[in-house]
Amino acid sequence: MTEILVELVDPGGAPLGTAEKLAAHTAPGRLHRAFSVLLFDPDGRLLLQRRADGKYHSAGTWSNTCCGHPYPGEDPLSAAARRTAEELGAPPAMLAAAGTVAYDLRDPGSGLVEREFNHLFVGEAPAEFAPDPEEIAETAFAGPAELRAMREAAPFSVWFDTVLSAAAPQIRRRFPETGW
Repeated sequence: MTEILVELVDPGGAPLGTAEKLAAHTAPGRLHRAFSVLLFDPDGRLLLQRRADGKYHSAGTWSNTCCGHPYPGEDPLSAAARRTAEELGAPPAMLAAAGTVAYDLRDPGSGLVEREFNHLFVGEAPAEFAPDPEEIAETAFAGPAELRAMREAAPFSVWFDTVLSAAAPQIRRRFPETGW
């Protein structure tokens, strides 16, 4: 199996080196660079994914459109576009930065730690896509009311609320009529 490296960062996001991905997520965790993508349809509904059951953490939980880690030295926007296209089978459109957020959260299912300096991106979902079943078990579009109902019925990733809240100002600017 190929070793996957993540870029370790200080609290301000400056690079400090690298670590193997699973090691960076093992308690107590090491702060590393990540990205989260939130894509919307023309009606301003968020494209959610239910993570594949074979994922090493947060398996089977609902989450934002895509998330991952840039390769060390890779631009976060490029990484977000690349990984979204890999997972969805189609590239996002109009992807734009929506800020950053740092968090330190434990995944209750796996015990792994999400200690990330996360670059947030908001954009438009492709009209047609074919998710990679190794990554995504299911997709759904949801507006705010639909999302509340989903939250009551199914588990979501530990980072979802933090990411959605941090990206909310940019989401509201892009989709003011939706109530996000």
